[in-house]
Amino acid sequence: MSNKVEVQTRNIRLTEKIEEYVNKKAGNLDRYLPTIDSVRVELAHFKAARSATDRNVVQITVYGKGFTLRTEERADEALAAFDRAVDNMQTQIERYKGKHQHGRGDGRSAAEAAEPIIDDETGELSPLVARKKKFVLYPMNEEEAVVQMRNLGHDNFFIFYNAETSKINVLYRRRNGSYGLIEPELG
Repeated sequence: MSNKVEVQTRNIRLTEKIEEYVNKKAGNLDRYLPTIDSVRVELAHFKAARSATDRNVVQITVYGKGFTLRTEERADEALAAFDRAVDNMQTQIERYKGKHQHGRGDGRSAAEAAEPIIDDETGELSPLVARKKKFVLYPMNEEEAVVQMRNLGHDNFFIFYNAETSKINVLYRRRNGSYGLIEPELG
């Protein structure tokens, strides 16, 4: 395999046997898409999860030139979650290949090329991009962005200009109630 597999764990002891298994299966993802540069596998165990099926969380992130694919699976056993995550990643890779390697090639924007869907209420066709919104970004730090997100009642995400990094960031709420921060960079 030409791409690098990085394995990270949280509250799980990484045995040599598990590491070999993860490296072998994750390393084979480049069979489906040879342009993969690296793969990151995160294995986590949460004792205080709501249910047994949420205790083991596996996230696989695949990086390549111009793309990032990510999947997450939960199960009562770490390797079961890992196997399902690999299966999901293979499906994502196939979808990605179908959309990007065969492409539209007709010069249309993504919004123009999106298959229209039928609105249940009106029965009329509507594009997938149903709304565009422009707004002013004010400089703030991460803590101020969390407060602003709560004040506005945004449950999923909040876009802001990070005064500390001078970049646009996306703050989002994770399943466990904590927050995540996306710091995009041009590729």
